[in-house]
Amino acid sequence: MTLQQDTPTARRLRTEIPGPASRALQDRREQAVAAGVGSVLPVYVTSASGGLLTDADGNTLIDLGSGIAVTNVGHSAPAVVDRVRKQACWFTHTCFMVTPYEGYVEVCEALAELTPGDHEKRSVLFNSGAEAVENAVKIARVATGRQAVVVFDHAYHGRTNLTMALTAKSVPYKHGFGPFAPEVYRVRGSYPFRDAPGLTGEAAARTAIDQIEKQIGADSVAAVVIEPIQGEGGFIEPAPGFLPALSRWCAENGVVFVADEVQTGFCRTGDWFASEHEGVVPDLIATAKGIAGGLPLAAVTGRAELVDAVPPGGLGGTYGGNPIACAAALGSIETMRNENLAASARRIGEVVLPRLRALAAETGVLGDVRGRGAMLAAEFVEPGTREPDPGLTARVARACHAAGVVVLTCGTYGNVVRLLPPLSLSSELLHEGLSVLEHAVRAEVNR
Repeated sequence: MTLQQDTPTARRLRTEIPGPASRALQDRREQAVAAGVGSVLPVYVTSASGGLLTDADGNTLIDLGSGIAVTNVGHSAPAVVDRVRKQACWFTHTCFMVTPYEGYVEVCEALAELTPGDHEKRSVLFNSGAEAVENAVKIARVATGRQAVVVFDHAYHGRTNLTMALTAKSVPYKHGFGPFAPEVYRVRGSYPFRDAPGLTGEAAARTAIDQIEKQIGADSVAAVVIEPIQGEGGFIEPAPGFLPALSRWCAENGVVFVADEVQTGFCRTGDWFASEHEGVVPDLIATAKGIAGGLPLAAVTGRAELVDAVPPGGLGGTYGGNPIACAAALGSIETMRNENLAASARRIGEVVLPRLRALAAETGVLGDVRGRGAMLAAEFVEPGTREPDPGLTARVARACHAAGVVVLTCGTYGNVVRLLPPLSLSSELLHEGLSVLEHAVRAEVNR
């Protein structure tokens, strides 16, 4: 597959953002779509390729969001498109629980090979990250015969009833939606920028473990569920040693260690999975987002004896492991392997982090610049303090959007700009997008 002549290769603004065609579509949306569904930037996309989005007004924007870490292989990656096209011609759905098909099995085989650890593994496929996390908890409860689930401050795990209970932030994810599922307990995690100076990962883990043992009891805990790098909570990378210490405690106490790698997985952090950075081998790993190049697919992969503790019929779903989504996943994995996108993610980090750290030193409003691979963040604060500045964060994001660069915000305090570029993004587009972000920060600081 080759690029068509009219496929854009650069950022191009023909109108203001959003333009008149997008505004007209927004008017239609407001009459038809639920108000509870938000959008970061109301430009209506008509096509996308690589790391560029083209909207209804003919504007072309640099995408530093990847649909929230989904299009890791870039938009319309050739191997994904080719496999999806072929599968759609063969059949679109049978329900794996009725009449199975090879694609589902192939994806599970690939997950057994790619996920950390050389133990025997089993996988089950779903549609979304929230489903994957929820089913990981189901598996852990059946396998251990216990009920309690431990999660962490600043965590985000989804929008279903159980995963809302696992999620920390109230607005907008939980407010007004209760009551929530019981037997969920929250403890302190590791947030180096906001922890006491010098607090090590091991010390932070001891604090968390002490809370668990005193307030819940190890023999009551089915699972510890944690994001190796917290996503919506602010791209918080725990201090070294925190995750291994928790994993060891789980192993010593018969607790299932569940890694929520929905946002960190599939080369995003410079490894296939973020758990690998410190050699952590989860008992269960929940994946989604980057697995299938933009199609809805998720998985739980884990130790065979745990996953197989659930009897037939206890796991599944009508659309879980849809054949077209499985085809897309196989194309996505093929692309990641052939193009060594884990190395590409590391190169992105090597470009972004020094530039953002220089900007932090220049402006004084970036309290922390952090991240790994192509999962990167800048935390905005009032100068000379650690006081969050969500207002400045929002203004910087809006300025980037107006200039044709898609960035996202996140964080418990709403003060983090996060960058999730496609791992295939060209060096030229990456540098250009960063220049727009730098200009936006300087302009807001000096206005």
